[in-house]
Amino acid sequence: QVQLVESGGGLVQAGGSLRLSCAASGTIASITLMEWYRRAPGKERELVASITSGGSTNYADSVKGRFTISRDNAKNTVLLQMNSLKAEDTGDYYCNAIIVEAMSMMQLSYWGQGTQVTVSS
Repeated sequence: QVQLVESGGGLVQAGGSLRLSCAASGTIASITLMEWYRRAPGKERELVASITSGGSTNYADSVKGRFTISRDNAKNTVLLQMNSLKAEDTGDYYCNAIIVEAMSMMQLSYWGQGTQVTVSS
């Protein structure tokens, strides 16, 4: 069994910062890719940032220069540092990871339960 658990969401004023954390646990052989998605109220889910096992990163244009994704491979954890937050960053943030499960050696996509971020203007 593999689980992803997110933490770090909350309420912050515009211009403030939050750091989201996502920890993967269970029978993990390796983690290929870790990502953060968000779903703003009334909008489709969108990819915010991603990071490969080698550390290559990718960001949505709307968060470039403000958000930083990083990962600790030893702890199977991915972080999302969010600075200069705007009201439009409000939404539910979800962690996704492409994981090779150690028992089956199958590569599957796993999702966390989500954490809410609210930015007041």
